[in-house]
Amino acid sequence: MDVPFKYDHTEALVFGGALPVRPTFDEAAAVILPCPVDRTTSYVGGTRNGPHEILQASSHMELWDDEMQVDVHEAGIFTLPEMELPFGELSPLMDEIRRVAEEILSRDKFLVTLGGEHSITPPLVAAAAARFPGLGVLQIDAHADLRDSYMGTRHNHACAMRRALEFAPVTQVGIRSMSTEEAQAAPGLKTTIFYDHSMRRDPAWIDRVVETLPETVYVTIDVDGLDPAIMPATGTPEPGGLSWPEITSLLRAVAARRRIVSADVVELSPIPGMIAPNFLCAKLIYKLLTYRFAGDPRAKRI
Repeated sequence: MDVPFKYDHTEALVFGGALPVRPTFDEAAAVILPCPVDRTTSYVGGTRNGPHEILQASSHMELWDDEMQVDVHEAGIFTLPEMELPFGELSPLMDEIRRVAEEILSRDKFLVTLGGEHSITPPLVAAAAARFPGLGVLQIDAHADLRDSYMGTRHNHACAMRRALEFAPVTQVGIRSMSTEEAQAAPGLKTTIFYDHSMRRDPAWIDRVVETLPETVYVTIDVDGLDPAIMPATGTPEPGGLSWPEITSLLRAVAARRRIVSADVVELSPIPGMIAPNFLCAKLIYKLLTYRFAGDPRAKRI
C-alpha cells in the first residue's frame, strides 16, 4: 500500500468494505487510522480488538444514508493499516500517535481514529490543535476523565480529558461518573460539562452544547457515553447515557453549525458472539462522515 509516510503496522482491513475502485490516499477526503491501544484499562480489557471488529462490521453496512439522502463513501475513505505501537513506557506510544496524526492532518485529510482505549485521544487532540488554532473538543462519554494521574501514570485513560485540556477547551456530554478529585477540579478547568442526569431538562440541550463549541471542533466519542442497553461492549459501562437518536442528532447539529476537523471512537471492548455493538460503532462513524461530507461534490445522490 502506497502512503506518503511510514509506521509499524499489520495488514489493513477496509472501512466500508471493498468497492470496485478503492481511492488512493491522495484521492481520499477521509482517512481511517486503527489504533489498538489496550494498556491502562482498569476493569474489562479488550479495547485492542475494537478497531479490527469495527472494520469487519463496516464491510456489512449499506452505504446509502436514508436520512441525508447521500452516499459519502464516494468522497473517498482510505483505511490505513493498524498501528503496531511500542511497549514499555507510555510516552513514546503517545509521541508516535501524535506523529502519525500530524502526518495525516498535514495532508488535509479528515482523520478518524479507531480505538483502543481513551488514552489515545490527547495526542490526537494535540495534533489537531497544532493544525487548527482555536480548536475545541466535543467529548461524548460517561466518565469525566479529568484525573491528573491514575494508577501511576498521567497517560491513563482516566486522565484523557485532563491531558487534552492542555491543548484545547472541552465540552463534555453525557457525563455520569466522576471521582471526588475530578468534581473538585472541574470548576477550575477549561471544560463545560453537560451531566446526563440534568441536561435533558432543557429541551434545547443540543443547541446549548453547540453554542459552547468554537468554530473548529475535534470530536471524541467514548462508546460508554451511549446507553449500555445499545452499547454493552465497553470496559466500564454506566447506567443512563445517550440513545441512538440523541447522539446522531447531536453530531448532525455540530456538523451543520461548526467545522468538524477530526474525530475518534474509543473504548469498544468486543464481546465474543455479540456483533451488534461492533456494527453500531461502524454505523456511528459512517453517520459522522455522512454529516461531515454530505455537501462534498463527490458524494453520490440519486
